[in-house]
Amino acid sequence: MSRTKENDGGWKKFVWNSEKKEFLGRTGSSWLKITTFYIIFYGCLAGIFIGTIQAMLLTLSNYKPTHQDRVAPPGLSHTPRSLKSEISFNVNDEKSYKDYISSIEELLEPYNEDLQTDGQNYEDCGADPQKYRERGELENGQGKRKACRFSRKWLNACSGVGDNTYGFAKGKPCLIVKLNRIINFRPRVPTNNETIPEPITSKVKPYLIPIYCKHKRDEDEGKIGEIKYYGFDGEPAPQYLQPLVAVHFTNLTQGEALRIECKVFGDNIDYSEKDRYQGRFDVKFTISKS
Repeated sequence: MSRTKENDGGWKKFVWNSEKKEFLGRTGSSWLKITTFYIIFYGCLAGIFIGTIQAMLLTLSNYKPTHQDRVAPPGLSHTPRSLKSEISFNVNDEKSYKDYISSIEELLEPYNEDLQTDGQNYEDCGADPQKYRERGELENGQGKRKACRFSRKWLNACSGVGDNTYGFAKGKPCLIVKLNRIINFRPRVPTNNETIPEPITSKVKPYLIPIYCKHKRDEDEGKIGEIKYYGFDGEPAPQYLQPLVAVHFTNLTQGEALRIECKVFGDNIDYSEKDRYQGRFDVKFTISKS
C-alpha cells in the first residue's frame, strides 16, 4: 500500500515539483529556451522549404513546360466518349442518347459566339485555313496574345444550332474530333499523296490536316454510307479555343454493330500499335429503332 502511494507521489512530483518549481522536469526558463529554439529551428526549415518552392515556381511558365525533351505525335480524341468507345442508342428513345448530347454540348459551350466578343482576347483570323503566324513568346511582355475566334457555325449540321440533338434523333450522329494539344508541336500538311487515302487526295488543301474515316472491318464495307466533315484550325493562346472537326455519319446501317476508324494525316503524325489513339481512333456504332 505504501509503495503504491510512493509511486503515485513520484508521478505527481514529476508533473509538478513545487520545491524546484519544475513542470515535467523543466523550470520555466528551461521551457522558454527550448520552445524558442524549436520555434526558430522549425521556422528556418519552413523558410527554406517555402523559399525552394518559390524559386522553383519562378522557373515555371503558366503556358508551356520549362523542360521538354521529346515532342510526341498527338492523340486524336472524339466527343462523345463512351465506355470501350462504343456508342449505342435507340433513335426512338431520347434517354438512350441524352448523355451523348450533353457531352457534346459541354464541349461546344465555350465556342458560343457571345463568349468570343471580347476584342482584347479574341480576333478574327478568317474562315479559311492559313499558315502559322509567329506571334512571339507568351511571356514576352508585349501584351496579351489574342486567340482566333472559332464559330460553332463552321461545324455546320453538327454545330447544334439547327439540330440540338446533333443528328442522334435522326440516326445520323455527329462526332466532334480534335487533335490533342501538345506544346511546341505543329502538325505539318502531308507532302506525299501516297500516304493519303485515295478518296480524299483531291480534297487536300494547303495548311489543312486531312482526316478520313472508314470501316475498320471488311464485313462493314458498304454499310457506313456518306460521311461529311466540317471544321477549321487555329493556334494556341491563353484563352485558346482548340480547333475542332465535326464528322457527320449521315447513312449508317441500323441494327448492326459497325466499327469505324478515323485517322489524321501529316508529315509528322504517325501511329503506334501501343497507343490506339495516337493520330487515330476507332469507335463502334450500334443504332436501333425498336
